[in-house]
Amino acid sequence: MASLLDELLLLAYDDTTGKCRTSYLNLGLGGAIVLELTLAQRIDVVDKKVVVIDATPTGDALLDERLAAIANDKPRAPRTVVERAGKGVRQRVLDDLVARGVLRHEQSMVLGLFPSHRYLPADAGIEADVRFRLSNAVTVGEAGNARTAAIASLVYALQLTKVAFPGRDQRATRKALKRITEGSWASDATRKAVEAAQAAVMAAMVAATSAAAGSSGGS
Repeated sequence: MASLLDELLLLAYDDTTGKCRTSYLNLGLGGAIVLELTLAQRIDVVDKKVVVIDATPTGDALLDERLAAIANDKPRAPRTVVERAGKGVRQRVLDDLVARGVLRHEQSMVLGLFPSHRYLPADAGIEADVRFRLSNAVTVGEAGNARTAAIASLVYALQLTKVAFPGRDQRATRKALKRITEGSWASDATRKAVEAAQAAVMAAMVAATSAAAGSSGGS
């Protein structure tokens, strides 16, 4: 089964250029890890802090590394957990998708000096599936399952609406994604944890944007 990290990365990378279309993918992947661990009932948000409620390994090496790191740390705010969880993840997910034959890696040199990397579709099945599920969810107004709602929450948080829904009315689509994110959880505890993860991604994006603007203004 494809993970939320697989799905988010495939949505974020352009199928023609092989390049990433968001500056905040690392934060999104951190959010995907938090959501995966939440759906697996390994972590929860208690008193606005992320805590481990079950340290049993999931069987996924990357998720288990991050789960152990969270367990060995003190409880922290979701934003901090998301930022830390996403560090160093993108290349691992890309390499895994290449190894599985989902993407193909092309490398070239720009001006004969600088390496350029492109990641292009080799097997479109996973991306086609997530796009279909997202499109259907927005059309009918509900996700149908928690995993579709989770990827919808990441698309909403990262403002990837144009990427995931080309040709659709963007304002109406974002409203639909917001409704899906708020109303697609079987338990109140899961809903709160997912909302915290989504809010953490959005807060980290705002902080990163502000920091970049400050750095630019001071140069």
